[in-house]
Amino acid sequence: MGTGPRISFLDIQSYKADKLYRNTKLSHPFFAWLGLRPIFAQHTLAEHQAIGKAASMRRTIVEIGVAEGASAIALCETMAPDARLFLIDPYHLSRIRFLNTLRRAAHRAVRQCHRGTVIWMERFSNDVAFSWNEPIDLLLIDGDHAEPAVWRDWNDWSKFVQPGGLVVFHDARLFEGGWTKPEDGPVRVVDALFRNAQQPGWLIVREIDSVVVVQKQS
Repeated sequence: MGTGPRISFLDIQSYKADKLYRNTKLSHPFFAWLGLRPIFAQHTLAEHQAIGKAASMRRTIVEIGVAEGASAIALCETMAPDARLFLIDPYHLSRIRFLNTLRRAAHRAVRQCHRGTVIWMERFSNDVAFSWNEPIDLLLIDGDHAEPAVWRDWNDWSKFVQPGGLVVFHDARLFEGGWTKPEDGPVRVVDALFRNAQQPGWLIVREIDSVVVVQKQS
């Protein structure tokens, strides 16, 4: 797992206990910013490894939805040494942006990864997509989970993924003991695109826990 920040992964076997622990006062990102607790991943260790594998030696990577930065670490640990990692998250929930400790915790965590170049884009993903014009090797969609928002991210960003490139959806698959539900936005979008019908030019290449990885074929 490298020498980056400490990460607390979700454990399927103790998911309810994890949720209880994360709802204590210690769960506030203030404590992650100060380094008094690990950063909280919203994914399992197996998902973390799958994200890292997808990023292996990729050179232009976009992540939509960063939170405390755990998945950004997975990307940063394995991407090409000269890669650019674009992290998109508005961090808009704090009324005083300077005091947004979720944002500060994420920046602190990602700074500990010294591979490639990280570009923070603290805006909504649809605003960034409006002026985007670069090919992408890997796109991670893990932002707003409302179904219309997931569709918007797919429609706005998938067209920039080059042939052979990957799109990783998080919270997009039902799995035993897991937290996802059939009505969840990412599940419904992935089902509509790749299960109930075959999206032309795309193929599911890996599924692990709630993660679904699709590859652009042409």
